[in-house]
This record gives sequence, structure tokens and C-alpha cells, in this order.
Amino acid sequence: MPLPRFFLNTIVLAGAAVALNLVLCSLAAYPLARMEFPGRRVVFALLLSTLMLPGHVGLIVNFVTLLRLRLVDTYAGVLLPGAVSVFGIFLLRQSFLTVPKEMEDAARMDGASEWTIWWRVMLPVISPALGVLALFEFVAVWNSFLWPLIVLKTPDKYPLAVGLLYLSGLFAHNTRAVAAGAVMMTVPIIAVFLFTQRFFMRGLTVGAIR
Repeated sequence: MPLPRFFLNTIVLAGAAVALNLVLCSLAAYPLARMEFPGRRVVFALLLSTLMLPGHVGLIVNFVTLLRLRLVDTYAGVLLPGAVSVFGIFLLRQSFLTVPKEMEDAARMDGASEWTIWWRVMLPVISPALGVLALFEFVAVWNSFLWPLIVLKTPDKYPLAVGLLYLSGLFAHNTRAVAAGAVMMTVPIIAVFLFTQRFFMRGLTVGAIR
């Protein structure tokens, strides 16, 4: 029974997706919130407009792109289309806006560069929002089914959600294996939520009041 393999694949995918989103979304949200440049509001509005599109609209385009890049049946092909979340950019931008301007000015007076301000000043302050984004992204990737099913062709690379369908097709009489996989699907999500719950409400409301 390849359940441990499916479980390990899911952990790898979820961990990589969370890391990519935290880094890339914060890098995109910081200039939109703290820097002045022409077209900043237009760029942010265009990003938000993409939230009105259903998530399945880009399936064909993304798959054709992965074919051209020869990334089909790889973990990179699963991760890259969702490496940056528009919701994550919005959440972190609103959090960056709540940081007092004086903290940024004090860091500049001490000679800190923009990279240093982003890394050492801004990110620690908005850690509740980062925790919320990490939780949302972990749950989304952990439960992801359709996109990994389309991209991955080798059963040994399947995450747990796709692997459960694979097992139920091969071992329909062995309901204990499918039930064990279902427990393995739910327990890590509960554990991650319990670990990040102290950030959850603070992160959801940190950008609501300025």
C-alpha cells in the first residue's frame, strides 16, 4: 500500500507551495503598499480583477505551457501555476499598510536598504497575516485534486488526494486502506490549524483597521 509515499509527496508539495507563496506574495505586496510609483493602483486593480475569473479558466493554457516547458509529470509543473496567489498579495498588502510609517523611516535613517526593511522590519510585524496565508495555502494544496491529477502521470508522484482515488479504483474491496488515507488527509490540516490558530483572527483583522 503506497499510502506513506502519497503522504510524503503531499507534505513536499504543501511545504514548497507555502514557502513560495509567502516569499513571492510578500515581495509583490510590499511595493504595492509602501512604494510610490506610477500606475500602482492600476496594477493592484488589475490583480484584483483576476479574482473574478473561475479557477479552472487557466487549466488548458497552463497545461499547454507546461508541455512547452517539458514540466508535465513533475512537481515543478504542479507548483508553478499557483506559486503566487492574488488573495495572498491582497492580504499582505493590507497588512503592510497597517505598519506605521515611522518604523520604515527609522530603518532608513539607520542606513537600511529596501531589502533589509522588507526582511527585518516589515515581515516580523505582519507575521499574523503570514500565518493566515500559510494556513490557507497549506489547506488548498493539501486538498488539491484536479490540477495534480492532470499534470502528474506517474502514480509514485501522486499526492494523497489523487492517491486515494487511485487506491479506491485498484482496491475497491479494501475500504480500510481508503479510510486510513482519509484520516491521513484530515489530521494534518487539524494539526496545522491548531498550530496557527493564534495568528488566525489577528491576521484576518490586521488589515481591517488603519
